[in-house]
Amino acid sequence: MKALIVDGVSKYFRTRGKLIEAVKKVSFEIEKGEIFGLLGPNGSGKSTIVRMISTLLIPDEGRIEVFGYDVVRYPKKVQSMINRVSVEASFFKKLSAMENLLFTAGIYGIPLNAAREKIKMISRKIGLSESRLNDPLEEFSRGMQQKVAIARAFLTSPILLLLDEPTTGLDPRAKREVQDLILQVIKEHDATVLLTTHDMTEAETLCDRIGILHRGKLVAIGSPKELKEKANAYTMEEVFMFFTGEMFEDLEVVE
Repeated sequence: MKALIVDGVSKYFRTRGKLIEAVKKVSFEIEKGEIFGLLGPNGSGKSTIVRMISTLLIPDEGRIEVFGYDVVRYPKKVQSMINRVSVEASFFKKLSAMENLLFTAGIYGIPLNAAREKIKMISRKIGLSESRLNDPLEEFSRGMQQKVAIARAFLTSPILLLLDEPTTGLDPRAKREVQDLILQVIKEHDATVLLTTHDMTEAETLCDRIGILHRGKLVAIGSPKELKEKANAYTMEEVFMFFTGEMFEDLEVVE
């Protein structure tokens, strides 16, 4: 059984009277235990795809299945198998990191003592100081809040982990720690990962296969090695240029 099937999926938005096609008949499959990357600049459709997989948006065309369950017909079942880390984490900012994480643990039925130990273990692995766990999240930097978001996702040991630009806002050392943790979680929990990123190096380092998104369309798919061979390229920047006809930096949107 495939961990994820995205088949002919499209998503439209109406903005100021205009119909915008954010995702255009995208299709790909992910095998169990695979790290699959969606590579593209901001505005390419990566986050829209993740939101549809996580049942936050409904596809206008096509179908999405998570371990055999249609995301539209069985949203609760799908939600029980996934967790999502987005670039903008949502928290109770007045509460501490520990309180936020324990709240999540309670929702998923994790016993209090077990949750505290697991939170401390995960925090050590991602370089989040244990002494900061009792500080209000509103006092954390964006990078620190993102570490807590990642800890929250790993707390529930999902079998499909959706990482939507998880290292954005992190310093180089924290980014490397998070990347190492992603690899460790897959090894320890037999998890499958969908990673969206606009970091070429991150995609090449972490992903078994990569799909390149360009203006809502999936224009290429394959392992980093396969994509380089097809493009006769040495770098992922050259790969992107080959399949899209545009320089990656020229498409980047500053948020």
